[in-house]
Amino acid sequence: MNGVLVIDKPAGFTSFDVIAVVRRLTGQRKTGHTGTLDPNATGVLPVLLGTATKAQDILPDHDKSYTAGFQLGLQTDTLDIWGKTLRQELTHVSEEDIARALERFRGDIMQVPPMVSAVKKDGRRLYELARKGIEVERAARPVHIDRLDLVCFDPVSQSGVLDIVCSRGTYVRVLIDDLGRELGACAAMNALRRTAACSFTLDDSLTLDQLGTLAGNGQTTQVIRPVESLFLTYPAVCVSEAQTKRFCNGGALDIARTKLCGQSVDDGTCFRVCDGTGRFLGLAKFEETSGILKLFKLFERQQNCQKSNK
Repeated sequence: MNGVLVIDKPAGFTSFDVIAVVRRLTGQRKTGHTGTLDPNATGVLPVLLGTATKAQDILPDHDKSYTAGFQLGLQTDTLDIWGKTLRQELTHVSEEDIARALERFRGDIMQVPPMVSAVKKDGRRLYELARKGIEVERAARPVHIDRLDLVCFDPVSQSGVLDIVCSRGTYVRVLIDDLGRELGACAAMNALRRTAACSFTLDDSLTLDQLGTLAGNGQTTQVIRPVESLFLTYPAVCVSEAQTKRFCNGGALDIARTKLCGQSVDDGTCFRVCDGTGRFLGLAKFEETSGILKLFKLFERQQNCQKSNK
């Protein structure tokens, strides 16, 4: 069973809890996911099955989308409402104040990863150090905020909701904490829902209950998306029977002998390689100096390639 199951992660589940449920319902032991969601967060969590797990470390840099709630006047050790309270204060921020402050965070910005993150420092995960009460210096990293809009704000409770589209590696809790500082106050995240990841949206997602019903009816395969769906941002090139065998055995392909012949292709461009029937085989990268498509990652087993061409 190979492909992608897009799950709408419920609150209270870790990403690994979701994987455990998927394993039980599908019978597929080889599983992974495309990006951790905190236990209290909900939303889009693509789960990789079988050969799709090979994609875990080579996924295209898709933007991710979130709706995030925030509470002004609160600071915690985890930058969200589920952490230990460090500071509380009355704030009198207006919607106009927030709208002005948000301008500072659109586009390319620098972020310092929170201590409650999986970023490594001297070989240790930051969250492991945080659990021991250890705080270390972290270098700021560049991220990009493509969209940052105020959906709503209650001036009485001093709480609101943000609509965010951001680059991979962006920490929403840090964004909210920095927003509070920009407003001359403090702020903590009080809700997080991921609405899009890896080009999948909530409309593409299944709840675990829905997956359970489908599994009980033997219909799981109907909702598994192909491995290729992870790479649709890359252009495709279909190759001949002989080239299929060569590629599946790890061989490079002369671009001049493919349908890309005569086209302008930038060095390092990644392609989805398909056989003559359109079946996805794997990924290749173009090397301009040699004029070849070099195998980057094979997703189709060699024996299957050979069988399909007999």
